Amino acid sequence: MHRTIATAALALALVIPGPAPAQQQSRPALSDMTALERDAFRAEVRAYLMEHPEVLMEAIQVLEARRATDALKVDAELIASHGAQLFHDPNSWVGGNPDGDVTLVEFSDYRCGYCKKAHPELQELLRRDPEIRLVVKEFPILGPASVTAARMAQAALDLDPSKYGELNDALMSFDGTLTEAAAYRIAGYAGYDVAALKARAASAEIEARIADTYALARSMGLQGTPSFVLGNQIIRGYLPVDRMLAAVAEARAAMN
Repeated sequence: MHRTIATAALALALVIPGPAPAQQQSRPALSDMTALERDAFRAEVRAYLMEHPEVLMEAIQVLEARRATDALKVDAELIASHGAQLFHDPNSWVGGNPDGDVTLVEFSDYRCGYCKKAHPELQELLRRDPEIRLVVKEFPILGPASVTAARMAQAALDLDPSKYGELNDALMSFDGTLTEAAAYRIAGYAGYDVAALKARAASAEIEARIADTYALARSMGLQGTPSFVLGNQIIRGYLPVDRMLAAVAEARAAMN
């Protein structure tokens, strides 16, 4: 905050009443001023701020707005450069409406409390807007048990993608500590052959897929779960369903 204020304070020199334009052009740059001139200039800035403190807040608001705009631009560029892996990865499960007009990409961890909180909201979102195409990315960041569950889910996608949605829902809805034993027990309830699932989950190919998701998340600046990609924006963290609906509407409008 102190650096922001200092930056804004320097910017205020542009709005402080001063000499006529011709005289302003003859004023030396700050680096070319003598010590006395610099002291006088700083005193002028300070006096103006003390008399008009609201200008400082206005300058800070403008600065923060510019930073937010720059961040949105960077996010849009990141999404564009990773579009194929985000939206059309054959190793990511597609739910909701596979032919929907708006794609929502979810990065999640089955042991993440906020992911579990977001899950019913996400289901409600898909119910209320049947034109959303959902892409799920396994992004296990909460330790070895998370990695085990993610590898199992990727293996399940290979063995029988028709049951993946039920498995994903059961894992996210599980109320307890998701150990390896619990994860495979849930998979058995969902109709998977546990032995075949374990064998596939242990493969180098599944390990490589998880590593690819880690690399994608890093390149996009994602550090937590849940994280979402929607249209040309990145949503870092949980949002309630009404705000997600608004974001979807914004993404849809930007397409037209």
